[in-house]
Amino acid sequence: MKQYLILAAALSLAACNRDKAPEAGTAGINAAATVETDAANPTVDNPNVVSDNETPNPNAPVMKFAEAEFDFGDIQPDSKVHHTFTFTNTGKSPLLIEDATASCGCTTPSWTKEPVAPGAEGKMEVQFDSRGKQGIISKQVAIRANTQPGITTLLIKGNVLTPKAN
Repeated sequence: MKQYLILAAALSLAACNRDKAPEAGTAGINAAATVETDAANPTVDNPNVVSDNETPNPNAPVMKFAEAEFDFGDIQPDSKVHHTFTFTNTGKSPLLIEDATASCGCTTPSWTKEPVAPGAEGKMEVQFDSRGKQGIISKQVAIRANTQPGITTLLIKGNVLTPKAN
């Protein structure tokens, strides 16, 4: 019975909202839609995203990788493989990698810790542990640095072979 009372109260509130006279014209409808949309999608400041009205820093460091993706091909079961990605700072100020995180615990990134001067090279080594894995793999490494945009993504992939039966 209590559930029916709650449902009836909700329906009556909805009916009250329908009884309101809508504002006339397209401007009134658009204004109401904007208020609802703004409430449903609040603005969030994200320091890793350059807004439309913000000018990019022309002196910012730029991380330019020789390759952003590497395919290991066939990977033996229960083995560790690694690949070193090389990048150049093509910007005008020193580049500093703040953090690098992998999409899975089986993937471990390690990187150049000191600032990379303009024109200099840095490295990002990514190790993949195939233990307990089988089949096609695809793992991402997200690098957070003082670049614009602030996140750069690398990809490793391969095929972990099926263990041989003894």
